[in-house]
Amino acid sequence: PGTAMACFNNSGQICAAGTRLFVQRNIYNEFVERVADFAKGLRVGDSMDPSTQIGPIVSQQQLNRVTSYLAAGQDEGARAAAGGSRITEGPLANGFFVQPTVFANVNDDMKIARDEIFGPVLSALPFDTVDEVLARSNDTFYGLGSYVWTRDLGKAHKLARGLQAGSVWINCRMTVDPAVPFGGYKMSGAGREFGIHSLDEYLNIKAVWI
Repeated sequence: PGTAMACFNNSGQICAAGTRLFVQRNIYNEFVERVADFAKGLRVGDSMDPSTQIGPIVSQQQLNRVTSYLAAGQDEGARAAAGGSRITEGPLANGFFVQPTVFANVNDDMKIARDEIFGPVLSALPFDTVDEVLARSNDTFYGLGSYVWTRDLGKAHKLARGLQAGSVWINCRMTVDPAVPFGGYKMSGAGREFGIHSLDEYLNIKAVWI
């Protein structure tokens, strides 16, 4: 559930969504199946309904963008273990609703693994070693948020040090505090919000040479 909702929260329309899911190879098939089963059980519907867990995509333009990535993923050989399309039947047919989607058999070169989709689309990729997954995780233009799920504290600290991301959540998701800076590396964000670091955004620094 934590892995799934790190991506599907707010229908995936959140800046720090965990859209690439690297899973250790020896548990890959079972883990992806369980995440897919969780996705299939999510209630998609009207955001004003308290029972809804996944609401709509924000606009027609964004819906077109998300569905184009769903098509691209399948065209490039990924398998939709859950979802994979817009909802076109029933009471949600006329809305901007997309099924929570989990893609398996994804590789690093696919568009769904490289681009920022901003929709409820999770791409699952297998890995073998910590060094490998660290290098592959950093092979992106983006670097806002990352999530590490492990029982091994040593691996958690190694990944936290090595990940090129402004926030690293370990065994939790999207925890924030006004005292802790939030912002990104590379093409993600500009500057920092929260914490003493955010004060720099409101200051002008003057250098005087005599």
